Formats: sequence, C-alpha cells, structure tokens
Amino acid sequence: MTKQRSMNLHTTALCSFPLLVFSCCLLKDVNPEENTDVPAISKYFNTKGRYEEVNPYLIEDILAVNRSILQPPSAQCRQIHLTAIIRHGTRYPTSKNVKKMQKLYELVKNIAPGKESWLREIQTQWTMWYTEDMDGRLVQKGVNDHRHLAVRLSKLFPSLISEEKLRGGFIKFITSSKHRCVNSTLSFKAGLTELWFDHAVNDALMRFFDQCTRFVQEVDKNPSALSEVDKFRQGPEMRRVTEKIADRLKVPYSDITQDMPNAAFYLCAYEFAIKAVNSPWCQLFDEDDAKVMDYASDLREFWTRGYGYDINRKSSCILFHDVFNRGIDEISPFLYVTQAVTVQVGHADTLLPLLTLLGFFKDSDALTSTNYATQAQRSFRTSHMLPYAANLLLVLYDCGEGDLRLQPLLNEKPVTFPGLTSQSASVPLYQDVKDHYRELLQGCDFETECQLFKSPA
Repeated sequence: MTKQRSMNLHTTALCSFPLLVFSCCLLKDVNPEENTDVPAISKYFNTKGRYEEVNPYLIEDILAVNRSILQPPSAQCRQIHLTAIIRHGTRYPTSKNVKKMQKLYELVKNIAPGKESWLREIQTQWTMWYTEDMDGRLVQKGVNDHRHLAVRLSKLFPSLISEEKLRGGFIKFITSSKHRCVNSTLSFKAGLTELWFDHAVNDALMRFFDQCTRFVQEVDKNPSALSEVDKFRQGPEMRRVTEKIADRLKVPYSDITQDMPNAAFYLCAYEFAIKAVNSPWCQLFDEDDAKVMDYASDLREFWTRGYGYDINRKSSCILFHDVFNRGIDEISPFLYVTQAVTVQVGHADTLLPLLTLLGFFKDSDALTSTNYATQAQRSFRTSHMLPYAANLLLVLYDCGEGDLRLQPLLNEKPVTFPGLTSQSASVPLYQDVKDHYRELLQGCDFETECQLFKSPA
C-alpha cells in the first residue's frame, strides 16, 4: 500500500467520540448510489454485487437500521458478546480478470461493426481504465462499505460497540493479510473512531483454505474438480448466451471466446459496484442471460467452496471452533465479558465454507451442469449470500440464571440455524446450538481433515 493510499485511508476517520456524534457526522458522507440508474440485471451479480442489492433500504439511507429485528428473547436478556465475520468491501478486479476484460475491449473497440448507441459509447467514449496493478485492491466504495457497516452495527449493538468498550480494549480485530481485508478492517475502525487500535493478522483463521492441504490439492488446484462447471460452460445455456453476445456485437460466433461472457458480465458489475454507473457493457445481457451467468457463478462456488466436496466445508473447522469457543471461553463464571466484540475480516472464500459447514442454504439436489432449469428457486444463491461486505453475526445473550442464547444474522437480517426447529429457534438456547453441532464441536479437527490422504467419510 502506498503512503498516499495509506493517508487516504486514515483520513476516513472523520469523527470522534461519542458514538452518537460520529453517527451524525457520517450522515453527510457522499452516497453515489442515490438516484443512480440501476442495471436491470444487478440482482444477478453474485459475489460482485453491491451490499445494497441485498438490503435495498440502504439506497435511501446508508445508515438505516431496523432495531426491531434484534428484540431480545425476553426483557431480562442482555447482549454480552458479538462475533462479526465480514467479507472485505468492494474491490477492483484481479489482474487475471483485467487481462480478460482487455481482450474483450479490444475486440469490441476494433472489430464490432454495430451502430447501436451503447456500442458506439463503448467504442468512442469508454476507456479501459482497469489496470493489472489494481489486482483486487479495495476501492473507495469498499472503504465506505465498512465505515457504514461499523456505524450501523454500533446502532444495533450500542451496549457492545461503544466508546467504553473501544477504549477498554474489549473489541478485537482479526484480518486476513490481503490488502483489501486489512484496509477494510482499518475502514471499519475509522467508522467507529479516530483512535486506532491494534488488529491481528491471522491467515490461519481468515484464509484457512490456503492452509488446508487436502482442499488445495483435491479441489483448488485440481482441474477435474471443476468438471461440472466446465460442462456447463460448454452446454446449451452458456452457448446461447455467447451467441447472443456475438449477435449484439454483430461479430462471428467464433470471435467470442469462452472467457468473454464472464469478462463482459463483470465489466457491467464492476462499473456499477465501483462507480455506480449503468455501463453500456450491461446492454450485452438481458435478464435470461444474467440468470445463466448467475447460475454459472453459483455452480463454481458450489463445487469449489460449497457443498460440492466435503473438504470445502471441513476446511473451515478451525474458524468454526474459534467462533464457538470464543463465545463462552472468554466469559468468566460470573458472565463478565472479557471480549465484548470480535470483528474478523476475510473473504467470500472465508464465509461460504463456514456457512456450508453450519448447513445454511442447502438444497435437496446438488447444483450440476444439467439441472439449471430446475434450480430457479435454489437456496444456494451467492447474489443473496455473499455481496461485498457480506457478514455473519452471532449475538450471545445472557437471560439470567445461566440462560444463554445465541442469535445468528446474515447481512444484518435474522436467520435460523438449519435443523433447529424449536419454538425458540430464532434465538435458541446456546446449549441447544452446541447440541445440534455436537459432532462438529467434538470432531472437525482441521489438521486431521486437511491431511492429503484422508479416507473419504
């Protein structure tokens, strides 16, 4: 990170204590999303989507919260601990994707003969401003994603995220070592206070997938693990999308390589996420095309980070144990909280295996290359689950006399732990949650699961 970039990040810490003061201060922040022309296909941008697409009310007021969603189980209950596992904010494309975008841009600029206004706009006005050295770095919108999230969480959890807790060192920050995660962490802190607190870089927790040998060898670095994805890319649905792009550009089908539909789709998505622009690139897709592109992305995530292979979810065992052990182990026998809040910033690849391990968004049938038509109502939909700044929140309540309860929220909305069907499932007894996940709590050893030649379960 350059010195100037670092200085820019530090200047985002605009307001000081108390929290009520800085919340008001941030209300004047520029919100480029207001009154923008939203692409009709924006809800299909999967992991490249804006957080506001998941929570549309934020378009009107980026600091809005719905306190009614956090009604305690009973009047005597009080929040005593919060774990927040958060994806980094909006970022630039990676160098690998920039190269693919460049190839598509050169084709469209130099060869496409069409006369449509949107095509002429690409050819005469739009410039390829993405560069390889951007390589996934956080953009200003990503800085704001985390600043604003910090303010909203301070409103939702005022007894936990407070001046007293910050000054007392009761809020702990852990981050992946990647620049976009470190800078998201700094931005989150800047949303709370101008005082800077230490954060721990811990890739063992936040990039566990890199350190799980079995996952790396059997899935991440194994081309055959993507066989369903490859089949779908060559199948009739994707072929039709490719042909329609060629038709709109008026170029031969053979000119549109297999990578170009993704490049075009992500140009549309990045332009909107980063600059709040309804780019002319979006005109290459109608809604039917976007649904296919969305499924193609979900299919990849399903097989590389989701339910496709058991090791995908088991690679998150270390984070699973960290989350559950912290909830109780750092609370004394008298329920004095030694750590009020833990903010852990990672990646979509951090959140998805953990959500899968917990059983969220599991459909009755696996996503495959041949069942696109029957998966229109699937639960496993990354556009809903994993936008930029996606977050899993776990709120621990003390309801008196040893009655501990745990409430999960995803992207600031309550969810229920899959399989917990009691009347109090929305805020279940902590013991019921532990009982439900007993097999994982007693097993799911990271070192064991990640051994390369482990026998299939």
